[in-house]
Amino acid sequence: MSSYDDSFDKLDDLSIVDSLVQLSFLIQNILARIGAEHDLSIIQIRLLGILRDREPGMLQLAKHLGLDKSSITGLVDRAQRRGLVERTVSPADKRGFNVRATAAGWQIIHEVGEQIERQITEVTAGLTESERAQTIALASKILITAPGASR
Repeated sequence: MSSYDDSFDKLDDLSIVDSLVQLSFLIQNILARIGAEHDLSIIQIRLLGILRDREPGMLQLAKHLGLDKSSITGLVDRAQRRGLVERTVSPADKRGFNVRATAAGWQIIHEVGEQIERQITEVTAGLTESERAQTIALASKILITAPGASR
């Protein structure tokens, strides 16, 4: 019986499923470590990542994050108590709210974003420019065509 560490000797023989799952674990571990440094969960990092380029409504946030209404409300409430986000009245529906990052939220977004970029760059350092371009193209295609992927 091989040990857990021995399984990494055969990474070049992984199936598409195993390769993507192992890559997902690697990325999740990076996010978890960086999140822990900032007292953020992975879902809070994802929330702040969404807020980098939009001010979504609660329903849009729930869809992007794959959460139900009560879970997204709790997530936003906790981030709001930390001063990272604020709710604003939706211009499209005065009964609804949009969510946006506060100044403190933007500071965390920038710090965490830089750390994520640095660590992802480190783990992809062994790729050539052509392989990086291929990885980007293939990951983008998967994200665009995958059923149920949040866009």
